Amino acid sequence: MPTLIIEDARGERRTVEAQVGESVMQAARRHLVPGIVADCGGELSCATCHVFVEPSWAARLPPPSEAELEMLDCTAVEPTSFSRLSCQIRLDERHEGLIVTLPSSQK
Repeated sequence: MPTLIIEDARGERRTVEAQVGESVMQAARRHLVPGIVADCGGELSCATCHVFVEPSWAARLPPPSEAELEMLDCTAVEPTSFSRLSCQIRLDERHEGLIVTLPSSQK
C-alpha cells in the first residue's frame, strides 16, 4: 500500500494509506480528507478534485490526458504546470510518498 501525503492550503499535512489501483481522489475521500469535493465521483467531468503535485513528483507521473487538460481549465483556482485532477492519478507502489497540495477552493 503506497502512502500519500496530502497538504491543505494552510500547509497542514495528512498522511493516508492508499490501495494499489485507486486514485488519489478515492484515497482522500476514503480517509475523509476535506478539500476534495469530487462532485462527479471521478468521471472527469467536474474539476472539483484539483490538486497541485509536488514538483519533484510531477515528472514521475504519467502525463495528463487531453480530456484532463481541458477540465483543468475549469478549476476554481488558477491551474499551474503542477496541477492535476486527483481522480486521474492511479496509485501503485511506485507512488510511495507522493505529495499533493489542495487548492484554497474547489468551487
